[in-house]
Amino acid sequence: MLQLLLLLPLGILAGLLSGFLGIGGGLIFSPLLLALGLEPHQALATSTLAIVPTTAAGSWAHWRQGRLPWQPGLVIALAAVVSGLCFALVGKVLSGWQLLAVQALVYAVVALLVRPRQQSTTADDGVDPSPDLAPLALVGCIAGLCGGLLGLGGGLVMVPLMVAWLGLPMHLAIRLSTVAVLLASAGAGSLFVLEGRGEWLPALLLGGLAAIAAKWAASRLQRVSPRQLAWLLRILSLALAVDSSRRAVMLWLQA
Repeated sequence: MLQLLLLLPLGILAGLLSGFLGIGGGLIFSPLLLALGLEPHQALATSTLAIVPTTAAGSWAHWRQGRLPWQPGLVIALAAVVSGLCFALVGKVLSGWQLLAVQALVYAVVALLVRPRQQSTTADDGVDPSPDLAPLALVGCIAGLCGGLLGLGGGLVMVPLMVAWLGLPMHLAIRLSTVAVLLASAGAGSLFVLEGRGEWLPALLLGGLAAIAAKWAASRLQRVSPRQLAWLLRILSLALAVDSSRRAVMLWLQA
């Protein structure tokens, strides 16, 4: 418990990243829980549970503001839920080092994909809330893969994809990403609870604290330079890729 309390500032960091970037916080939660001594399957399941309150706060705020188009939100959320449940089942057949190796690969890809946020020619005010639904569903499946299999929210990948591939305004992409991450994590987390995977106390403490920080950060998003956010994501993703790779190699050598 003392070790967990000492590491709670990282929960605040996860919430800040969630509010500024539309991610779930798994980028911070998973390595933190591994550092606490949880084995990979437990750490990734607990991370998924902690993501739920983190993204619920942001999603509720977007909904109350009337800035979340229901049809795209429903499509990406349902795709994320179904995909999250499927990949949560797949995760059980992989060993700990394999999960960490895939996680390291995702971190490395994120570091390569992330770009400074570009201004869209379409105002992010609900004028164009109807992107192509099939590609949007595919993006939701990516969120489900990251949430169900790896304990990551998937927003780090979804937001760049929706902006660059689907041409959505940045703020709309962040809102849809938040909802997809919430539903994917909730679906996978429900399965983890039924199976007895995941630790409730770390998930509630980290997720609750991150939810508060995420709400604060979301209200101040426009004050942060897009280039600064992009470089922060690159550096953090590369550092976590190295850490996950190191842990995967250690587990593989012990197998």
